[in-house]
Amino acid sequence: MKTILFLHDTSLTTPRGAELTIKELILLGEKKGYTVQLDYLNDLSESKKRISNADLCVVNSTSRCRYELPLLEFLLEATTPYIKLEYDYNFCIRRNILCTVDRNVRRCCNPDKFHVYRRLFGNAALNVFQSPKHYQAHYDFYGEAIAQHLIMPPTVTTSLLQPSEEKEDKVIPFFGDLNFLKGGHEYVTYAETHPDTQFKVYGRQRLRREMPSNISFHDPIPNEEVLKILGKTKQFICKPVWPEPSGRLAAEAFLSGCEMIANDRVGTFSFDFYPDDPKGAITAMEAAPHEFWQGVENILSEVIPKKAAKLKKVLVYKSYGGLGDIFFAIPGIYKLAEVSEELHFAVAPRLVDFFSKYLSIPVVNEEVVRQQESDYDHIYELGNYPAFRGYDLPHALKYPTHKKVNQHAIQHYIDTLSKLHPDMDNQLVRYPYFKTTSKSENPYFVVHHGAGFLLKIWPTEKYAQLVEQLLDQYPNLHCKIIKGPDDPDIEAHFTKKWSRVTMITGGMLDVGEAMAGALFHIGNDAGITHVAGGFNVPSVGIYGPTGPGSWGSFAEHNELIWGKKGTCNIRCNYDVILNCEHKICLNSITVARVKEAVYKVLSKAYPEISDTIVANPQVTTEFTKKDCLLRLGDQELLLEYHNEQMRDDIENLLQNRIAEVSNSADIHSVIDVLLQQGVLYEIPSFKK
Repeated sequence: MKTILFLHDTSLTTPRGAELTIKELILLGEKKGYTVQLDYLNDLSESKKRISNADLCVVNSTSRCRYELPLLEFLLEATTPYIKLEYDYNFCIRRNILCTVDRNVRRCCNPDKFHVYRRLFGNAALNVFQSPKHYQAHYDFYGEAIAQHLIMPPTVTTSLLQPSEEKEDKVIPFFGDLNFLKGGHEYVTYAETHPDTQFKVYGRQRLRREMPSNISFHDPIPNEEVLKILGKTKQFICKPVWPEPSGRLAAEAFLSGCEMIANDRVGTFSFDFYPDDPKGAITAMEAAPHEFWQGVENILSEVIPKKAAKLKKVLVYKSYGGLGDIFFAIPGIYKLAEVSEELHFAVAPRLVDFFSKYLSIPVVNEEVVRQQESDYDHIYELGNYPAFRGYDLPHALKYPTHKKVNQHAIQHYIDTLSKLHPDMDNQLVRYPYFKTTSKSENPYFVVHHGAGFLLKIWPTEKYAQLVEQLLDQYPNLHCKIIKGPDDPDIEAHFTKKWSRVTMITGGMLDVGEAMAGALFHIGNDAGITHVAGGFNVPSVGIYGPTGPGSWGSFAEHNELIWGKKGTCNIRCNYDVILNCEHKICLNSITVARVKEAVYKVLSKAYPEISDTIVANPQVTTEFTKKDCLLRLGDQELLLEYHNEQMRDDIENLLQNRIAEVSNSADIHSVIDVLLQQGVLYEIPSFKK
């Protein structure tokens, strides 16, 4: 006898549609001879044991479970097959996707939960949704990850329906708490405009609004009583604010013969049987529980799981956006290539040679290939994230997670492409490494002081100061400065002519050659910084009016400096940036702050060759005969000297005279503490 385990976070005594459906499914399963267990998700270890011992799990709602994500991660790693039976929009922390109907709601999803649910749907033997509208909303987010699905109409107990030919036209009921999401305001407004009609609410008042005298409140009643009242009701109002997955109550009202005053956000009304085929609706609802258990039987009898066929010949365009946006799309394109028999990436003519040299997938000229589109089975246009030009480009893909999931642009590209195939993994597990070269006999770092939008650049004179300080500190290093035709003249700000400075003024092939052998890179919020990310060059990115959240450097080791944070609270857009006179977000960033970021990156990127200790250039010191007060941001640290030798050692440490520091046990303990506090950094000297 097969054991079926239902996972659900709410007691089945709760009189809601989900719980009523689960009760009916369990009863039918037991009649069919299955051993059905119910886990209310109160103990993670017990839940794990039950999952491991079950023949199949039915995952219902888990969002109220205090250990939801560990539970789902365990389920995804377990060998027990499962069905995901969805009642809401549980990937969203609000569970109601208000973001799709209210533009003011944004970033409402927890990225970790959003992506766990993508895997949950993608790995399920079957996904069950409450209506075509409910399914479509999930498809918009997850695409082919939910390809294996069943749409199940609400499991209304049709035998208890009591439609009457005599209808009460002066009473309109409301069942449940009168709240915002369920359309409470629409109900009250309708009551205010129909003072001769009585409006009876069988639940509590949950609106911050004065109630008209023709609305009365009553205790909740059981479903049998609800059906009895609906049978005699002429009109029923159902205008929810959120996209209602099903609307069991709306279905009961429709089948009871009520005239529906509704909007387009009720899932039940997206079935073909609405509004003209109540008999067809009853047939579908009576069959729904049996179809569910037929799905269970099919899963249990399946020996070899079916694997989706690869996409055939695929063409991907990236026709809009800057250079950095192309690099952000590459991880997703690599993943799409893994589920495609053949994939070509189309880029602008000037970029063909560069990407052909460094990408591990075929690159084509977009102007040429547009005349050859008939040779491809699938064509996808990535346009730009976010879609600044809308989706008017041919073959354009939409970015459903824009404004909904707070994450890097790279992940939005991956999420969008992952909709195209059920086996495409949407986890960013590696960086889009390009081919790098062995380090040069003349080791060097790269600086790009410009940007396509010059109002986003850190002052050029500060770049010059930084370069000179680094060249003084690293006498064995050279510096390659990438200088585009419109970039500022940095050489004019140098205090002398440097033989160890080379200007890279050629095209992208020259830029790529420079990046492929670089030790580290420093640059603005510009495409070249993302070229560095493509080669996984340890990077420092300097950001001003535009924050690094979605467009930050993506090298494995990077530090992002955002001058706006804590300095300026004006929200920037293009017009604000053009008319900003002080540019304080960029001008306030000191050379010491950028140098500190360089130290952080080097200490993380090259721990195996870090052989020298330097003081954080942001630290200020106050020396006395007995102690030393250190200040770093809001942090203060007082070091008391044990003896004169310790005093000399600490002063030498903080003034970068490391060769004069003794080898005493006391100073080694102090160094360990100061390294932990970020007062000191251990970095490579890059000696030959």
